[in-house]
Amino acid sequence: MKSLFDTSVNLEIIGRINKLTSGSKAEWGKMTVSQMLSHCRVPLESAFGEVKLKRNPIGVLLGPIAKKSIFKDEPFKKNLPTDKNFIFKDDRNFDEEKIKLTEKVQKFAASGPDGITKDPHPFFGKLTVNQWDMLMWKHLDHHLRQFGV
Repeated sequence: MKSLFDTSVNLEIIGRINKLTSGSKAEWGKMTVSQMLSHCRVPLESAFGEVKLKRNPIGVLLGPIAKKSIFKDEPFKKNLPTDKNFIFKDDRNFDEEKIKLTEKVQKFAASGPDGITKDPHPFFGKLTVNQWDMLMWKHLDHHLRQFGV
């Protein structure tokens, strides 16, 4: 599995982000490209401990079960359910959101494993640094594929 801590993989993700335009259309789902950029930024902020999200009661029950399938070495499926904390329905400034997401992706490599929170994930619960890394890479890859890059 690819790692956002790896500089070349990190640059690959940023290159894919840079291929997006304000007119990029989703191949599935309801988000605009600007909403997707915001949606992808918040989990990274959660991984750094910058955003503190409460454990979801459903996640407490189902998180350990879902965790087993989410960490398989395969891409996320289309149209998975989304936590309400990661949904943005308002209009977003594409250029600003692109910069913010790129900065968070860069921070992931720059901060390394020591930059990852010890707090539990709001749905999956306790994660290792490697699981946070895998989850963030797979999530970014999923949404970049959603928009054709």
